[in-house]
Amino acid sequence: MADVRAGIDALDEELVALFARRVAYIDAAARVKARVGLAARLEDRVEEVVANVRRHAAAQGLPEDALEKLWRRMIDWSIAREERHLGKDQGQ
Repeated sequence: MADVRAGIDALDEELVALFARRVAYIDAAARVKARVGLAARLEDRVEEVVANVRRHAAAQGLPEDALEKLWRRMIDWSIAREERHLGKDQGQ
């Protein structure tokens, strides 16, 4: 069991590092959106990201609905982060 836990802990560390990389892209997106006057939430892009996640989940044999739910929470968190940079009314 110790080996399993160590493996999980190592993967969690990698996932957090990947999340930090994703956040850097979110921050870059906020800067671009500020320059061009786009809103933080772009529904077409949200649905594109969700569709991609569902496709990747299916390819890995993972539950698409569960991962979609998780990703939508992450997307909402990311949009809230962008809104703090942009101001909630940006691009509306």
